[in-house]
Amino acid sequence: MGVSYNRLWKMLIDKNMKRIEMQYLTGISGNILARMGKNQYVSMETIEKICKKLDCKMVYISTDYVFDGEGTRPWEPEDERHPLNVYGQTKYEGELAVQNTLEKYFIVRISWVFGVNGKNFIKTMLNLGKTHDHLTVVNDQFGSPTYTYDLARLLVDMILTDKYGIYHATNEGICNWYEFACEIFRQAGMKVDVAPVPASEYPTKAKRPENSRMSKAKLTENGFVRLPSWQDALERYLKEIL
Repeated sequence: MGVSYNRLWKMLIDKNMKRIEMQYLTGISGNILARMGKNQYVSMETIEKICKKLDCKMVYISTDYVFDGEGTRPWEPEDERHPLNVYGQTKYEGELAVQNTLEKYFIVRISWVFGVNGKNFIKTMLNLGKTHDHLTVVNDQFGSPTYTYDLARLLVDMILTDKYGIYHATNEGICNWYEFACEIFRQAGMKVDVAPVPASEYPTKAKRPENSRMSKAKLTENGFVRLPSWQDALERYLKEIL
């Protein structure tokens, strides 16, 4: 059920709310939707208007897909954005909407996300490893995994400051999907033979970036603690789910 801006604003005033507590934030078809209650949604435009009215800070979770995925150099937060697929384009448009509407915002780009809830690459590998002795995994797409637990801690640190802007926030270290899979099985104690293959052997409907490396230097420059290594994050994550 949709919630109009006027109705939501009245709800906030009636409850004398000084801030908006977002229970859930996700991207759907180019819109950022925030669940304010059961089956009640407001569009990103509405959220931006509310943030501006209440003089709130906004955190927009974006992605490496706003870049074209070419080259080998880590992407800097201020690099030109050239999305390579529809998902990246909608995220790019969301970034522009935030930048054009607000002054107090954090745009945080992440990649290769995994957490306790939902599907992810780690869970897929573990499930495949239970039924397959041999797997082939792409080895020519590079990036950094992002553990939602570590990301959440950083976001809390961010919103307590006024160091607004665009940031990249992934766990430290670079790997390809093949290396990621090998480490998953090693840490999980599973004997699975993994062979590297080029992405051309696994064509997908949506083009995926070869280069998802992202520089996190801006985090250090602004005094934020960078996320632990992806290997450390993986170890803690496996203890949570196994």
